[in-house]
Amino acid sequence: MSDKLRVLIVTQEMEPYTELNDIANIARKLPQHIQEKGMEIRVLMPRYGTINERRHRLHEVVRLSGMNIIVDDDDYPLIIKVASLPRARIQVYFLDNDEFFKRKTIFADKDGNVHDDNAERSIFFCKGVIETVKKFGWPPHIIHCHGWMTALLPLYVKQAYATEPLFRTSKVIYSLYHSDIKNNFDEDFAEKAAINDLEEDDLNVYLAGDEVNLHQGACTVSDAIIIGSESLDPDVEALVNALDKPVLPYQPEENFLGAYVDFYHQLTQEEEVEEAE
Repeated sequence: MSDKLRVLIVTQEMEPYTELNDIANIARKLPQHIQEKGMEIRVLMPRYGTINERRHRLHEVVRLSGMNIIVDDDDYPLIIKVASLPRARIQVYFLDNDEFFKRKTIFADKDGNVHDDNAERSIFFCKGVIETVKKFGWPPHIIHCHGWMTALLPLYVKQAYATEPLFRTSKVIYSLYHSDIKNNFDEDFAEKAAINDLEEDDLNVYLAGDEVNLHQGACTVSDAIIIGSESLDPDVEALVNALDKPVLPYQPEENFLGAYVDFYHQLTQEEEVEEAE
């Protein structure tokens, strides 16, 4: 295995595959910069029905497909597709399932009604990410999560797959963005999200009273936080200010690529110091 820093980017959106916003912009530019700096990169995102497979030249990766992901006691086949990122020598892996991602809208229907199964879609995607990386046989030093759909991934890496050797030294970073969350999750969320040997109580960090707070859970469990938008909702700002962990403040467009890479190195160097002690 190479000694290069290995970075896994997990994102709910990415330009040119979805509409341009803070998440899609950063998720597009960051992998190319990481690769240009001599690191290894993998990028995973959902294969929404809005993505034109012919235009973007997606094709199935048979050796990675064929797994079943259990969500709320039901099995859903996981199909992995891949495309080359335009103007870059980077492959993007798309996690697909007809039940969750075939529809021609992303998080809400054309009338703005949030999809009732967004919780299940997030659970499927986050568990699918981990199973796909296991198929890669590729241990990431950094797992960088972008968007609410990735919010369960820190918990899954740190607890549900705590004994998986591939993630033993992985540092998980959660990027926060302004108003990117579409939360209509019900009281069954903890039961559905308690995969593998997790108990419902393990999901308490994602609950604020009777409400599901994905950012709260992801920030609490992650090793570090990056502020991806110039402004955040006040309650999210308060959450970040209360944390006792590394936080990279918002970086303007001209600075963020270098700052993110420096932050990666800072976290991995801390890991090396801890192991030496």
